Amino acid sequence: MKPEVSIIVPVYKAEKFIKRCVDSILNQEYTNFELLLIDDGSPDSSGKICDAYASSDSRVRVLHQENSGVSAARNHALDKAQGTYIQFLDSDDWITPDATKLLVRSSQESGCDMVIADFYRVVGERVSQKGDIDEDGALSREEFAEHMMENPADFYYGVIWNKLYRRDIIEQFQLRMDTRISWCEDFMFNLEYIRHTEHIYALKAPVYYYVKTKGSLVAQGASITNTIKMKLMVFDYYNNFYKNVFNEEEYDKNRLQVYRFLLDAAGDGAVAPSILPGTKRLGDERSFVCREALESEGIVMDAYRNHKLLERYLEPVALKNSLTMNETWVLLYLSHPHKVSDKKELADFIGISRRTLSVTLQKLTAKGFIKLEELRSPKQLIITLLPESDDIISDLAVVQSDYDQTRFSGFTEDELVRYAQLSEKIKENILRVL
Repeated sequence: MKPEVSIIVPVYKAEKFIKRCVDSILNQEYTNFELLLIDDGSPDSSGKICDAYASSDSRVRVLHQENSGVSAARNHALDKAQGTYIQFLDSDDWITPDATKLLVRSSQESGCDMVIADFYRVVGERVSQKGDIDEDGALSREEFAEHMMENPADFYYGVIWNKLYRRDIIEQFQLRMDTRISWCEDFMFNLEYIRHTEHIYALKAPVYYYVKTKGSLVAQGASITNTIKMKLMVFDYYNNFYKNVFNEEEYDKNRLQVYRFLLDAAGDGAVAPSILPGTKRLGDERSFVCREALESEGIVMDAYRNHKLLERYLEPVALKNSLTMNETWVLLYLSHPHKVSDKKELADFIGISRRTLSVTLQKLTAKGFIKLEELRSPKQLIITLLPESDDIISDLAVVQSDYDQTRFSGFTEDELVRYAQLSEKIKENILRVL
């Protein structure tokens, strides 16, 4: 059976960090992929490390080539790829455990030709979320182009590793990396690809950890003359892209904005900020999980496992919708049939303080997700979900599905029926005591 996704990683002098990268891929929740590791004539032990992975996991394929550069390595992999989708990583970076699942699901459910996601910018031991399109959802090619025009030299648009591509589009139009340049080659590939798309999905959840260890153009040995030539070549691609996407009237109206690219790209290849607002210590950007507790036995550990699994699937919903985890937990509760008499009862059910609940409800009300009414006689708390929350409620239904699929993976139909019967009996026993 052919893999659904081909994940491509060029490898050169990567022995210090290639394991972190590959392990993050092999530990994905989504498993129907092939991993293409392209050893670009690396003089260190990178090639041997890749071969070791291939010998222990059938999803890994290693391609060895003479040193030809990252673009040639990616092109080599594209020639060999079999997946419906293409996903790229750099060998010194890594991805979140749900990255491929979220990218593929976004493409399949929206029918979009490309998915672009937020990412984490890693500087030393600090990490911050980076994105540009504020709303999660599908965009037309023209709408996406208008967003890109606002920040033309932004990594979010320029790189290939925070995106998911369809291989049929790549092959139909014979899209490949331009091996003549060593700056913005990713961006040129993206521009050519987007020209052949209809819709693009913007995913607010960050799925990639980007570590800036690459050198500037000067550090790479590019002369000033060659650097200018490369930047003018890229601008020519960029300018022609907008001539193709916009009609003549729209292009003339936005010509000055298009030419902003020359100013924004005037730096020496350093288009990603060294530090971003809202930084956190690396490891604190996602919910903490105690591995020892997960593997332990006992009623407390059972409750911990279930809570952390559900939290694992709730977190992307919170990230993509700019919600706190408390807000997401409250909406999850409200998305199920419920009836509570007051805030004390609701806070007890969710497991947060009444003060925290009050603040959370105020925020959800201000965002237009809920309508809150407190009746005095009879005393009753009435919370109504408003239409603004519909997309989030749909996301929460997927959370329930993911949660159940993980828990009941490998169960036979008879086992599922038996589990339901035993669960009902357990509930009756508990109700008799409580």
